[in-house]
Amino acid sequence: MFPQRLDAPEAYAIAKAMMDGFNRHYRLFRTESARAKHRFETADWHGQQRAQRERIEFYDLRVKECVRRLEKEFGAGTQPMDVWHQVKLHYIGLLVNHRQPELAETFFNSVTTKILHRTHFHNDFIFVRPAVSTEYIENEELAARPTYRAYYPARDGLQDTLQTILENFELQRPFANLLRDAALVLAALRQRLDGTRLRTNFQVQVLTSLFFRNKGAYVVGKIINGYAELPFALPILHGDDGLLYIDAALFGEDDLQMLFSFARAYFMVDMEIPSAYVQFLRSLMPRKPRAEIYNALGLAKQGKTLFYRDFLYHLRHSSDRFRIAPGIKGMVMLVFDLPSFPFVFKLIKDHFPHQKETTREQVQGKYLLVKQHDRVGRMADTLEYSEVAFPRDRFDDALIAEIEKFAPSQLEISDRDGDGQTEVIIKHLYIERRMIPLNLYLQEAFDAGLADPRAHRQMERSVIEYGNAIKDLVAANIFPGDMLWKNFGITRNGKVVFYDYDEIEYLTDCHFRRVPTPRNEEEEMSGEVWYSVGPRDVFPETFGPFLLGNDAVREVFMQHHADLLDPAFWQSHKERILAGQMLDVFPYDADRRFPRDHPS
Repeated sequence: MFPQRLDAPEAYAIAKAMMDGFNRHYRLFRTESARAKHRFETADWHGQQRAQRERIEFYDLRVKECVRRLEKEFGAGTQPMDVWHQVKLHYIGLLVNHRQPELAETFFNSVTTKILHRTHFHNDFIFVRPAVSTEYIENEELAARPTYRAYYPARDGLQDTLQTILENFELQRPFANLLRDAALVLAALRQRLDGTRLRTNFQVQVLTSLFFRNKGAYVVGKIINGYAELPFALPILHGDDGLLYIDAALFGEDDLQMLFSFARAYFMVDMEIPSAYVQFLRSLMPRKPRAEIYNALGLAKQGKTLFYRDFLYHLRHSSDRFRIAPGIKGMVMLVFDLPSFPFVFKLIKDHFPHQKETTREQVQGKYLLVKQHDRVGRMADTLEYSEVAFPRDRFDDALIAEIEKFAPSQLEISDRDGDGQTEVIIKHLYIERRMIPLNLYLQEAFDAGLADPRAHRQMERSVIEYGNAIKDLVAANIFPGDMLWKNFGITRNGKVVFYDYDEIEYLTDCHFRRVPTPRNEEEEMSGEVWYSVGPRDVFPETFGPFLLGNDAVREVFMQHHADLLDPAFWQSHKERILAGQMLDVFPYDADRRFPRDHPS
C-alpha cells in the first residue's frame, strides 16, 4: 500500500483529464438518448435504430480519446505507481456531488487498464469495488428534475390521473383518443385490483423519462396501495393515421421482465441520475440483477462491471468447478459453465472443420452484429471480456484439456500476479445467460412419452415457439443460418431464443431459391447436390430433413409454420425490408393488446 500523499503535481491534472473525458462521454450519451423523443414524435424509425446501434460505440470511442490525451499531455504509463495511486485519490475527490459516480468509476477503470500493466489491476489503482455511494443522490438539490413523479388518484380520479401522466410527457404528436385509451388502461387495472380496497397511501409513481426502443415509447411506473406494489408499463405506438395510441397495459414483474429482457435491444432513456432509475426499476423487478438493468438502459460497460463483481462474489461463496457445458459440442465455439452460476462462457476455437468456412475475425463480427442489432427478444445478449483470470483449482482437468486441444491460443496458466495462486487466463471470451438447449428440452418430452399430455404440450409449445422465434428474426432482417434445434434455447419464461451466431446473416444479403427440377433420372436419383449453389444461396425446402425427422414434431411444425419451408415466405420479407418497411415485434403477447381495430 502506498502512502496517501497528494503531492505529485501531475496527479490532479491526470485525474481531472479523466473526469473531463467521462463527462464528455455521458453528455454525448445523454444527448443522443434525449433525441429519441424527437425521433419517436417524427416517426423516424430508421434513425431510431441507427442511433441505438451507433450509441453502443460511444463508450469505447471516448475511452480511446481519453487515453490519447493522457499519452500526449502527460506521457501516461511512464509515471511511477505512487503517482497513479494519487490519481485515483484525486479522482475520488472529483466524484463528490457527481450525478453518475458509479459510471465515472468504471470509466476510470477502462482508461487506467488501457495504460497500466495487468499486474496493477487491483484496488490500489482501480475501483474493484465502489468508492462513492449512489444512495440518496437525489436528496441534494442539484438534480434538474426528479427521477419519478407521484400522482394521487384518490384526489383527482384515476382516469384523469392517467391522462395527466401521459400529458406530462409533452409528446409533440397528438393521441387519436386519449380518453378512450385511459379508459382501456383503467379497465385493465381494475381487473388486476379486482375489488381491492384502496388504502390511504394509494398512488401512482411514474419515471419522468419515457423509454424508447424501435417504434415504441413506454411509460414505466408502479401503483402503490397499502403494502402492495404493482409494476406497470404502457406501450405507446403510432397509428397509420399518424396519431398515437396506447397499445396495451402490462402489469407485474413477469411482464416487466419480458419488456427488459436480455434478448432485446437497449432502451433510449434520458437519465440525469442513472443509479436512481436502476433503483426504481429494481423495485419493479427485484429478481433482475442490477447488471442487466444497466445493460437494458444502454449502459453496457457498467453492466459488465457489475456482472464481473457479482461473478467474483459468487466464486468466493461457491466451491463447484467449471466444466464442459452439457449438450452437443459446437464446431466453432467451445462452451463451458459453472453449474451453480446461471451463465455460460464461450470462446472461439483456433481451428474449424472444413465445412465451416469462417475466421475468428468473422465470428467476432457476427457477435458485434447481434450486439448492435435489434434482438427482438430472440437473440441473447452477450458480454465480451478479454484477459479474464479464473482460479486454476476451480477448473476440471477435462475442461483444461479441451481448451488446450481446441483453443490453445486463448489459454494461459500461470502465476502472473506473483501471489502464489495459479490462474487460468482466457484471452477472449463471451458470456451469455444459460438456457436449456431446445434439442434437450424436446428430448425431455420424448423421454417422458408423448402419450403423457404434459410431455406433448411441452413438445408442441416448443415447436410453435421455435417457429415464432425464426419469424421474429426474419421480421428484424436476420437469417439465423444454422437453424438446428441445438442452436436455440428455452428461457425461464418459456421463450425460445437463438444463441449461435457464427452463421448469422442479414436476410437482405441472402438469395432464397427453390430447388431446381431435375432434368433427368440421374439427377433425380443423385444423393449429391447436382445444381449450382452460391455462397449465400438458401433453399428453404431443404430445411425439413434436418429439422423434422420426428413425425410428431413435423405434424406440429407443418400445422403452424409450413411457410418457413417456402422460399416465397423468405423472399417476400426480404423485399419488404428492402422497400424500407419495418414490422412491429412486440415485447408482449398479441392477446395483451387492447381489443380494438389496431391502426398498425
